[in-house]
Amino acid sequence: MIRDVTLGQYFPGSSFLHRMDPRSKILLMVFYVVTLFLGDTALSYGLLLVTTAAVILLTRISLKFYLRGLKPLLFIMVFTGILNMLYSDGEPLFEFWIFSVSWNGIFSALFMILRIVLMVLIMSVLTYTTSPLLLTGGLERLLHPLTYLRVPVHDFAMMMTIALRFIPTLLEETEKIMNAQKARGADFESGSLVRRAKALIPILIPLFVSAFRRAEELAVAMECRCYEGDRKNRTRFVEYRFTWRDLVGALFCAALLVGVILLNRVIVWNGVGV
Repeated sequence: MIRDVTLGQYFPGSSFLHRMDPRSKILLMVFYVVTLFLGDTALSYGLLLVTTAAVILLTRISLKFYLRGLKPLLFIMVFTGILNMLYSDGEPLFEFWIFSVSWNGIFSALFMILRIVLMVLIMSVLTYTTSPLLLTGGLERLLHPLTYLRVPVHDFAMMMTIALRFIPTLLEETEKIMNAQKARGADFESGSLVRRAKALIPILIPLFVSAFRRAEELAVAMECRCYEGDRKNRTRFVEYRFTWRDLVGALFCAALLVGVILLNRVIVWNGVGV
């Protein structure tokens, strides 16, 4: 399960999406999520699914990494789907106890699961094709107007950078601690839920100690280098510029939005929506 968490990983490459401006990718990702919530018919979701598949192919990253990123969320997707299936209106197909299942509920559950899958996939595209440094720099540039309201934008961006940078490190540390505990006879998979939760205590304590130690070492290293991130008129090593790739991405997302809105008017299953 630990190896299936791909959040924070970056895969270097030279694809179309890798060379886009990080600010554009952040904005287009937000725009895609908004468009995703506007879809409410099978045809509109079909268009979103095909579009997401095309974007994944453009990244030139193996599909297995995207599928691995979905595994940790499998329980959430199934649980959300069941809730949507049981608490949707419509003529019931069958009933049991206080619950009833209808076609509307089934389609609602499928659409909700598909929505979660597509959202996770498009966010994975963003992190897989953008290094944490560029991603944080782009976010800081986008939020720069908030500095006039005395919002510590740079501090927020720096915290995000550090968090993304150390997620793979902490996951690797967790795996090492689990293997060490298993070598000493620890069992994390059998027994009741309470017993398995108690078995995690020997993992959490050394993990927290390791995380605080790394945080202290990083803070000392930054102080020794006289780091002043919020200093005014600070120059930047990477200068961001919008290119034709960003324009193509914007036009593509605009066409996707128009397509979803038009397909929402075509009702395949009457009364079915998410």
